[in-house]
Amino acid sequence: MSLLDLFVRTAKQYPSNLAIVDRATGARVTYKDALLRSLILSRTIDTFEQGFIGVMIPNSAGAILTVVATVMSGRTPVMINYSTGAEQNSRMAQRRLGFRTIITSRALLAKLKCPEVAGMVFIEDLAADIGRAAKVRGLLRSLMPAGRVIRSFGHCDPDDPIVILFTSGSEADPKAVPLSHRNLLANVEGMHQVLEYGPGDIILGNLPLFHVFGLNTGCWLPLINAMTIVTVPNPLEFRAVCAAVREERVTMMVGTPVFLSGYLHKSEPGDFDTVRLLITGADKCPEALRRGFWERHGKELLEGYGTTETSPVIAVNSPEHNRPGSVGRVLPNIQVRMEHYETGEPCGVGEIGKILVKGESVIKAYYDDFEATANRVRQGWYDTGDMGYMDHDGYLWHVGRLGRFLKVGGEMVSLVQVEDVLERVLPPGVLGAAVEVPDASRGSRVVAAVTEAVDERAVLAAMSGSLPRIALPKAFVVVGELPRMPSGKTDYRVLTATVRELLAQQAPVR
Repeated sequence: MSLLDLFVRTAKQYPSNLAIVDRATGARVTYKDALLRSLILSRTIDTFEQGFIGVMIPNSAGAILTVVATVMSGRTPVMINYSTGAEQNSRMAQRRLGFRTIITSRALLAKLKCPEVAGMVFIEDLAADIGRAAKVRGLLRSLMPAGRVIRSFGHCDPDDPIVILFTSGSEADPKAVPLSHRNLLANVEGMHQVLEYGPGDIILGNLPLFHVFGLNTGCWLPLINAMTIVTVPNPLEFRAVCAAVREERVTMMVGTPVFLSGYLHKSEPGDFDTVRLLITGADKCPEALRRGFWERHGKELLEGYGTTETSPVIAVNSPEHNRPGSVGRVLPNIQVRMEHYETGEPCGVGEIGKILVKGESVIKAYYDDFEATANRVRQGWYDTGDMGYMDHDGYLWHVGRLGRFLKVGGEMVSLVQVEDVLERVLPPGVLGAAVEVPDASRGSRVVAAVTEAVDERAVLAAMSGSLPRIALPKAFVVVGELPRMPSGKTDYRVLTATVRELLAQQAPVR
């Protein structure tokens, strides 16, 4: 079945259950109302120009129902990132995918000071323009048995794309990723075999829907499992998020380390009492964050790992099987193999190699990008571009992007490992990252970017016991703050360019 089939059947089985609690508007939408409102809106979307439909709305009941209604209309929503340039990303998506219509919000454009782009329609106007006759037709349709409602959508192939997302662009230009019903459903089913969740669970919808982590855990996963989604439009409003978790009695939270760190520091005792699953992903989890949640709230932070192209979860720790520092065990319906980065030979237990993934949650191809597909998807195996190893007990350890390894004097150095050690020795409140800078004699050298000036000799002395000499930073550059992607990841493209520019303005490093 498609995700749409499952949503309709869930709405019919649990009509009075709360589907969405919208913290921005105060709306509390039952499954019965979610089905009705999606059906009504889908008829309006039917009238739009043919092609993909862009969606650019902050987390809310309106955003979730627009995604569902777009799929009901037989269209594919294209999720547009508004946090890194709404106008630029809207035009880029229209150009790359050849469509015009973008459903967005006047309030969002006003907040972002974004000019209106040709093809934009506004969710506020759509709601106001729906007449009584359309509402009656939608009501009659929603009262039909589940099978008839599903048949009214026309044929839906599980391999049809249900969404198009763009990769983060942290290391290269964003790629368009079409995920199918089968992709997302396989990932939800794989997670369900590892983590317990279902009707009665209340999940925090804090991650933006233009991010695959947010789209899966904050939209489709809860909607087909009769869960309640508590939406917050801005994940960076840390106190507001903590209040939402406490007041709505959230039982499941997911987030990136940066967001969760903000929630931890702004939280009060009791804020997370009802949370039973607390999961982090999208970036490496600092040990201090894991320890902080345990010491302050008695909550075990479970780390997972995934990519946009794998819908997203590849591996995750669980309450029963948790090895802190690892990203957990691979989902039961996914295959992973480690491949030597130069020879392509399989790696043994404990041997670091490229992480390749195969399974129904993996994309078949990028959208209209033969070169990227040929480079990354081969015989069903997706090359994540990440490096890691498998231990004797089947836990996967992620050690960084292949692009975050460098050769210094012929030896491989992991910038992620450098950052792990740097994090442990920096003074409280100071953040740091490691970047590569060209070196005439050694090919490359490691430079530490820090948010405040530090005692460099003391930091290097503390690091020297954990790293070989070639991996120690050869310079420290104060950058004020670390640039972030919308997901909270460090934007290494921007950071590396900034560090190199600042170094160029200084005297040569000894």
